[in-house]
Amino acid sequence: MQTSISAMSAASGAESSTVAASHRLEEIGKQKGSAAPAPFADLVTDAVGEVGRLEAQANAAVGGLMSGSGVDVHQAVIAAEKATMAFELALSVRNKAVQAYESVMGMQF
Repeated sequence: MQTSISAMSAASGAESSTVAASHRLEEIGKQKGSAAPAPFADLVTDAVGEVGRLEAQANAAVGGLMSGSGVDVHQAVIAAEKATMAFELALSVRNKAVQAYESVMGMQF
């Protein structure tokens, strides 16, 4: 029972992190000006930065857990799961971009 609650909390946290990243990307697009959408490179750079930020949070949580500085086990696991899911999402986007590039390069004109 405790494990399923932890897993549900981790999944919920990862979903909210993905939604938060999506909203952050929308805000970046709006900040750049409503007339022109944000360049794809800026969106990818910000997404990679978000993955890095989540990884740093996970490392800090695990470090705090190991040193006994008051970090709860659940918080460390949730932070690690958020970082893992964000990385997997970034990797999937990268793989799709490479696949699309290879598809376009294979086209004959």
